[in-house]
Amino acid sequence: MLIRTHTCGQLRETNVGQTVRLNGWVNSYRDHGNLIFIDLRDRYGLTQLVFDKEDDSGGGMMDAADKLRNEDVVAIEGAVRVRIGGENPKLETGKVEVVVSKLEVLSKTANPPFIPDETQKLPNEELRLTHRYLDLRRPTMQKTLGLRHRVYQVTRRYFDENGFLEIETPVLYKSTPEGAREFLVPSRHVPGTFYALPQSPQLFKQILMVSGCDRYMQICRCFRDEDPRADRQAEFTQIDLEMSFVRREQVMETMEGFVRRLWKDVCGVDVPPLKRMTYREAMEEYGIDRPDTRYGLRIRDISDFAGTLGFAIFDGALAKGKDRPRFNSKRGVVKAIRVPGGAEKLTRKLTDGYTEFVKTFGAGGVAVVKVVKGDDGGPKLDTGIAKFLEPKRAEFVALLGCEIGDTVLFVADVYSVATKAIGELRQKVARDMGLVPKPGAEGGPWNFLWVVDFPMFERNKDTGKWVAMHHPFTSPTDDQMQAFLDADVDDEVTIEGIVSAGYDIVLNGQEIAGGSVRIHDQAVQSKVFQLLGMTPEQAREKFSFLLEALGYGAPPHAGIAFGLDRLVMNFVGTDNIRDVIAFPKTQTGADLMTRAPSTVPNSQLKDVHVQVIAPPAGG
Repeated sequence: MLIRTHTCGQLRETNVGQTVRLNGWVNSYRDHGNLIFIDLRDRYGLTQLVFDKEDDSGGGMMDAADKLRNEDVVAIEGAVRVRIGGENPKLETGKVEVVVSKLEVLSKTANPPFIPDETQKLPNEELRLTHRYLDLRRPTMQKTLGLRHRVYQVTRRYFDENGFLEIETPVLYKSTPEGAREFLVPSRHVPGTFYALPQSPQLFKQILMVSGCDRYMQICRCFRDEDPRADRQAEFTQIDLEMSFVRREQVMETMEGFVRRLWKDVCGVDVPPLKRMTYREAMEEYGIDRPDTRYGLRIRDISDFAGTLGFAIFDGALAKGKDRPRFNSKRGVVKAIRVPGGAEKLTRKLTDGYTEFVKTFGAGGVAVVKVVKGDDGGPKLDTGIAKFLEPKRAEFVALLGCEIGDTVLFVADVYSVATKAIGELRQKVARDMGLVPKPGAEGGPWNFLWVVDFPMFERNKDTGKWVAMHHPFTSPTDDQMQAFLDADVDDEVTIEGIVSAGYDIVLNGQEIAGGSVRIHDQAVQSKVFQLLGMTPEQAREKFSFLLEALGYGAPPHAGIAFGLDRLVMNFVGTDNIRDVIAFPKTQTGADLMTRAPSTVPNSQLKDVHVQVIAPPAGG
């Protein structure tokens, strides 16, 4: 075989006159009579090859060249010359070409289901995932894999420079179903027992802090048996980190430095100091704990004003939980969004659709009013609930800063429902109004944000039980510790008001990292399990090793984890996680290339003491 001396993206005018060898795939074939032109491709780029029939030495090279087709694999030797016919500015090698003197056909291809050529229409995703080995040949995918590699290298360098040890933690794990559903692995040696694949290395990295490792990092695989989404897979990669003898500020400072280094080294962007926002501010102004701050449409709580209007729907909502504290999930509220220019752009069809949209989040509907030009040239309220607002028009306009041409949208319900619904509505309206800018990778803004001071607990909407908003190893803030220790599981108002020492990094409305100060006191950890409805026996069964470790001199510690796949998604400007993973799963969790998951022989099931229950007929 002719071993390559250069890659297909390497040759320049300085190589003219040299004899070189290239290896790669045939990207395109053009027969111009006495000349055959082939673009040869590898992951580094393209080089134009020239086969001259008049110079054929009679060794059959031209016959072989004449039979080459896209995706054949070849090795060639030839002389570099200035490209005849002019430069191709689209190629980095576009000023030169190679006149081939030797050709080896290393592999002939079957007729491919699609050609990995960026100039052709991209095939559907199912076909691409079925033949992922072809899809990965596309220059875009090669570039993405290279970018992902750079993220790995920058990550390791930064944390090595800052004293972190890279330590692997087990993949076969103890089942501790405190979060999402786990993937289970049956044990062959102990019938009826199972390992679980880790949702994260959370418990092990805390054990490492107790073990004196001080600063830990790992680029690790995690597994959650959840329905995939556009930015989530059942198996994913995270940059996992933990630090001892620190509080929240030290962790945030170190991680902010990492963000700056990563964005500078990967895409040349200087990230300014990250802004901060409390969870409560985020929910009040944006209706979501990962706000997209690239556009306005701030949410306003107008409950006090709405209660003076005599509008039955608002009154009914405000009557709910009126004796509960502000921000309590069951207290009724009325929230509004002023949409500049919405009077023209938001048609009746769109605003009617918003009612159906918010119903999917439990709200009853959306009330609407438009601000139009009155006969006196000033603002006038029109359509929707205008008749209820018109008597207090001046107060309403001043309250929301309304201008002629605006539309105002209202949602009324208990706090948890109204906040969720109007937060989702805000994002939909932004898309409908064309307010969402290009991704940062395409020249749009990079809006980073720390969100801090999350509630420690929230109600599970299905079971009604308390669950940890981050995870059950998150500590309350120092000023909340006593209230936490005094709380009773039935004291809903107190428990809902406890603030944790949690923190997330949000980028353009997407959470890219999440972490917290951990619990390092055995009694505090036991109290969390109690409030989550676990008996002492259940807590010992699930977490005995952690509780024991905390009793043997645990240092204060805190950590965070970055979603590596989401980082790469931002760098390449895609909203589909499957575009940044070499071998991803479909929305149903299937690997179309290997045809996993699949059945296994009964003999294998017998080895691991598992019996399959046949699905019901037609199921």
